[in-house]
Amino acid sequence: MIDSGFETKSVRMELLLLVTFQAPASDVDRIMEAVVAIAPLTMGKYNSNAYQSAHGIERYRPLEGAAAGAETELRRRHGTVEVSFELPDDQALAARIVEAIFQAHSYQEPVIRIQPILASRSKGLDDRSNPNRWWNTTGDLKKAAPPVREDA
Repeated sequence: MIDSGFETKSVRMELLLLVTFQAPASDVDRIMEAVVAIAPLTMGKYNSNAYQSAHGIERYRPLEGAAAGAETELRRRHGTVEVSFELPDDQALAARIVEAIFQAHSYQEPVIRIQPILASRSKGLDDRSNPNRWWNTTGDLKKAAPPVREDA
């Protein structure tokens, strides 16, 4: 197991924390606003970096003491997504982020996970002539990206 960062010619692999949470898609903007108010989620020359999965189905059954009350039938909630982002390996920061997610979330028991990872960070080398970069293939990503659909 690799237990420390390392470098290649173009990339630094850094020890970071991967934070993942599940939520209804309609909660994500509110939760992420709370997160970036604490940590800008910076990667190189970009911030607010996170990934949101496609919509899935969450399965659960409320037990005695649940806000919904005990139920006998399994619930299936469509439109649940998973969001992940990276943080510095800092327990105090992670604790603030977890609390922010919990407070902004609509669930009584939100699913929040934190894992240690190695994550890449570009060294920012001049690669303007790299034929694989988007600016040398498809052009402007802002123009090429399809609109985001929340109902998909």
